[in-house]
Order: sequence, then C-alpha cells, then structure tokens
Amino acid sequence: MPKEYHDLKKFLDAKVAVYNQLAFIKDDPVYIPHLFTKKQDIEIAALFAAVFAWGNRTTIINKSKELMHLMDNAPFDFCMNHADSDLKKMMFFRHRTFNTTDLLYFIEFLKFHYLHHQSLETAFTKGMKRNDVTIQNALIGFHDYFFSLEEVPIRTKKHIASPIKNSNCKRLNMFLRWMVRKDNCGVDFGIWQKIKPSQLICPIDVHVARVAHRFNLLSRNQIDWQSALELTDYLRTLDANDPVKYDFALFGLGVMEKY
Repeated sequence: MPKEYHDLKKFLDAKVAVYNQLAFIKDDPVYIPHLFTKKQDIEIAALFAAVFAWGNRTTIINKSKELMHLMDNAPFDFCMNHADSDLKKMMFFRHRTFNTTDLLYFIEFLKFHYLHHQSLETAFTKGMKRNDVTIQNALIGFHDYFFSLEEVPIRTKKHIASPIKNSNCKRLNMFLRWMVRKDNCGVDFGIWQKIKPSQLICPIDVHVARVAHRFNLLSRNQIDWQSALELTDYLRTLDANDPVKYDFALFGLGVMEKY
C-alpha cells in the first residue's frame, strides 16, 4: 500500500479514538438511549432518536427527551400497556415534519412487533439473506415490515427510508451502528448479535460527504444509497471487520472540526 494510504488510515484511526468516547455522548442523539438500561427501552428510545436526527442536535435531543417524558420514561411499558386515554397527551407532539399521526403509528407498530418478538433486531433480520455482505436487505425488509399493518398513514412513509428508493438511509444506518457495534468505549451498545459490524453501512450526510470528498474516499456527488455503499467499501479497506467505526472520524471532522 502507498504511504498516503497508511498516513490516511493512521489519521482517521486517531480521529476515531478522539470521538469514540463517553464525552461524545452528551451532545449526540445517542444520549437518548443511554438514559435506559432495559434492552427494549434502549431499542425504542434509539429508534425515535435516530428518526428525529436531522437538523440541530440540541433540538433533536430535547425533542427526544420530551417524547420519553410523555412515555413516562418507560417507552417499552408505554407502547405495550398504554390505554387510549394515555395517547391524548401525545396529540400535540411535533418534531419538524414528524407529527401525532406518525407517532401513533410508530407506537402501534412497536406494540405489534413486541407482542411477537423480544427484540427489535428481528424486525431487521427478517429480510436478510444468509450471505448478505451488507445490511441492504435488512433495511428493505424493515421498511416493508414496518408498513405492513392495516391503514398505514401515507405521510408516515417518509420517516422510514429504504435503499429501494435510493435513499442514503442515514438515520437507520446510524441506529443500526448504535445497536450492532460493540467495543470498549461505551458509545455504541452492541446489544444485537445477528447482524455483524462488517455488514453495517456508514451513515452519510452533507458533513460526512464533504470530508469523504476531501480525502478522496468518495467520487459520487449525490448523497444517496450508492454513495453510502461506495464510502463504506473504501472504509472496509481500512478495517474490514468494523468499517463504520470511521463514522466517528468523518462526523467529528465534518461537524466538530468543520473540515
């Protein structure tokens, strides 16, 4: 490998070490699931925090905390055991384009799923094939399963992305990073076992894409699913088993250091 490659890997590894730390949590949406210890609470809190994750991070955290408060800071118990009267306090919840209609469907789906499964992991592994290299089929399968209930609000479909539509699926890829990656740093949870860290796709947004272009990790200009695949393919050359750890480096460089 050329010296430039080794220099880049050394540089990005150093940035991973800087940002993959507990101090990172308090200013990031991953803070929300860290409020909980029960597996199902972590999954539900993480899903909402990820779905809300566009725009200002402080607002994302505050709106996620607001929703957790409305769920009595016990999201799993609330989804499974709420009465119709408990849903009345949800009627004025909004976050950007996510409104009450969307929230009520999310709660309905979560109750449906957990009545039959112990973990949200199976909602993603349903669509996976044995030899899948990436989570593409997991994301497609989750989208189809999530919207398989009767009377799905059309407007809610914009909140769950799918590679079928060539979406970069940034928020779901971030959610899956939280659930699947496991190391000794304590940011990601690593509570799922059936999806491998090597199968994850790097979350990509304008900040990550800007840094990736600067270091020639990405050739495509459009920030879509193909770009997410291209970027992750390169990151696998740096670490085949855990390519998405470099999300810490790219995000940190883009958002914190304004590269």
